[in-house]
Amino acid sequence: MSKHQKIIDRICSLPTPSDIRWDELKAALESVGYVMLKGGRTGGSRRKFYNKTIDKLIILHEPHPSKIVDKGAVNDVAEHLRAHGFAGESL
Repeated sequence: MSKHQKIIDRICSLPTPSDIRWDELKAALESVGYVMLKGGRTGGSRRKFYNKTIDKLIILHEPHPSKIVDKGAVNDVAEHLRAHGFAGESL
């Protein structure tokens, strides 16, 4: 099992983990085909990840100053990954 798949499994585990780092989440999404899109004119912390193959978008806020992703955001990403076949349904 790859390092990124282990992170995806952790993201999708129950209860939702509260220690997922931004760099781990970003790398895991990129490993399944998501690309972080360039920000708008104002910058800010909103990040968009797009998967061209399935034509789906994930919008998240990059955490700051801490690098730990909000538990609610991790849960939303987990639901998205399960719904689109990147993770098992019953993790």
